Amino acid sequence: MTYPLKVLVVEAHPDEAEMYTGGLCALLAEKGVAIKYLSLTNGDAGHYRMERDALKRRRAREAYTAARHLGVLDYEILDIHDGELMPDLAVRTAVISAIRRWQADIVITFHDECDGHLDNRAAGRAVREASSFLTNGNIVPDVPALSQTPIFLQMTDYGAVNFHKHDIVVDIEKTIEQKLKACGAHATQFYEFAPFERGFLDEVPDLEDWPAQRSFILKYWPEFMYALEAMRPALDARYGSGKRISFAESFQLADYGRKVTAEEISDLLGV
Repeated sequence: MTYPLKVLVVEAHPDEAEMYTGGLCALLAEKGVAIKYLSLTNGDAGHYRMERDALKRRRAREAYTAARHLGVLDYEILDIHDGELMPDLAVRTAVISAIRRWQADIVITFHDECDGHLDNRAAGRAVREASSFLTNGNIVPDVPALSQTPIFLQMTDYGAVNFHKHDIVVDIEKTIEQKLKACGAHATQFYEFAPFERGFLDEVPDLEDWPAQRSFILKYWPEFMYALEAMRPALDARYGSGKRISFAESFQLADYGRKVTAEEISDLLGV
């Protein structure tokens, strides 16, 4: 099958691509874009009660369910322990191989030069360092080199909210339900681990009550769902100041990879 565009999102843990790019990816999937999520760890530390082996299997099942909500075609999870990701040669090789095998036109990943989760920063660093070798056939020769370097975008996480530049901001009003359901599929994170760590475990809703789950996610993760005031200038420039947008996602043009303008990437995405 021929796809108009191929996108790879490289995250550190299963659930992050959904939270930070789920709205955009659902929009692109509806347009026939081929999307893959790649998690560089298996997420096996992300719980207060479950042991690692059982947790990694459960998180994989959650990831595959989330992908179906968004129209994501593939979800690859590397078997690296959560909390132990290092941007070393083995990880860089895995990233180079994944980008080439997917023949990605666009790669989305984390910032690597700000505060936040060390695994997230390591994922961003591994992608940055892989980007220089994608067209060099002598590096990772088992996988054919790309004919041109992809475009790289950076997504926000809690450590990058105040660091991130809102170069490309996308109205995700149309796909917010898909994004919320994809997040909700990660029950270990949204209804168990994060509420335990952040002290609101007693507020977790009945998992048979979707409206309550929806409200819960919006209440506790608003900065990754709603259009922030800092996004408004970019939203107004793109969609017109007369349109009040409630839900949005933001991406920064990386300072590596193929050089494009924000206008060019917006046109390429077509959403």
